[in-house]
Amino acid sequence: MFVTCVRVALVPSFLMFGAVALRAEEWREPYPEAPQPERYYSEPAYAEPAYAEPAYAEPRYAPAEPQRYVEPAAPAAAPVAVRRKPTAPLSAEFIALANEAPLSGNLAKSDKPDPQVVKLQVLLDRVHVSPGAIDGRSGGNLNKAISALQSMHSLPASGRLGPDIWDILQAASERPVLMDYTISDKDVAGPFVPVMPKDYAEMAALPKLAYRDPAELLAEKFHMDENFLRNLNPDADFSQAGTIITVTDVGSNARARVAHLVADASTRQLLGYNENWDVVVAYPATIGSADLPSPSGIHAVKAVAENPEYWYRPKVNFQQGNNDKPLKLASGPNNPVGTVWIGLDKPTYGIHGSPEPSKIDKTNSHGCLRLTNWDAQELVKLVKVGVDVEFVDQTPTASVAPAKPTPAQAPYEAASNYGGYQEMPPPPR
Repeated sequence: MFVTCVRVALVPSFLMFGAVALRAEEWREPYPEAPQPERYYSEPAYAEPAYAEPAYAEPRYAPAEPQRYVEPAAPAAAPVAVRRKPTAPLSAEFIALANEAPLSGNLAKSDKPDPQVVKLQVLLDRVHVSPGAIDGRSGGNLNKAISALQSMHSLPASGRLGPDIWDILQAASERPVLMDYTISDKDVAGPFVPVMPKDYAEMAALPKLAYRDPAELLAEKFHMDENFLRNLNPDADFSQAGTIITVTDVGSNARARVAHLVADASTRQLLGYNENWDVVVAYPATIGSADLPSPSGIHAVKAVAENPEYWYRPKVNFQQGNNDKPLKLASGPNNPVGTVWIGLDKPTYGIHGSPEPSKIDKTNSHGCLRLTNWDAQELVKLVKVGVDVEFVDQTPTASVAPAKPTPAQAPYEAASNYGGYQEMPPPPR
């Protein structure tokens, strides 16, 4: 009986040893180091012929290698300058007129950049009321900025330009609105992605969703529309450090802490209030869409992140093209959420930047609240986790509870000539 037990015990042992050996062989298989000694000692006879042939192979290989190396080494910045020429160059006289424009009167109607509009946009930006991308053109974003400035100073938020606006901006006009800037080595260092794909699967293959070229970087740095930057500097080589260009002087970022945020889909604007419900910052915004509306009611900031990665989840949010699988997109200014993510307590919703600042308030978003990258970069320094965000809108919403109607209040007069935009919302209760 003892012999039988030994036999029974030995059989599993041999089987276990064979299984362990098999697993060990499988474990070594992915690593080239494990089988290396066996090949070295089993094939010494082939080492000599293998060494005899490089004399013939090397002449054919050596000339081909430089060709494969030279082609990808061509700088990407060169074709960019040729590809994006200025469409309507502006003269030195335009720069002088913008700096010397009077702080009075109404704006002339024109479909071209106007020096006085440039001055107004820059001064509004200096007092932390964003006009969006500075381009020298009148429009809805400029009207909203004027309205926000009036609200900031307890004036009727009509959105109309008048002496009161010029008087307020007088304090911010101590220096010219356009200035010289010398392009630095850092501005042109890159990395750059000259051709940014639109398809998320192609974007996911890139290590960085960086700027396309130095001109795009410089335009965002100075809160400018890229075409306007190029038109101001028609002969500039933006890829060359040391080049002197003309840019806007928008001043420093706001420092006042934001305790409350109000997002109004009807006016397409985000307002930041301090603890006393005084407006301290204002930004034009793209807020949701009919298909993917923004939330309604009051929410709170749950998390903030700078230079975030973007996780594309078609089963949770939306599907782009034929991309039906989750994708991870690298960080960068051309990331779908730009350079900032301010997440809300409502899952998948947040406030974020944009790779296309000139389209803010001109296109829809996937339910979130989209700002220019530079406005989002300012805001993320002013808010903290727990700040309340109220969505006030007149569109279908994603929340279960409908948005509360906001009663009209006497201090806010109706805008009869406001370019289609409504009055500023009163502070939420």
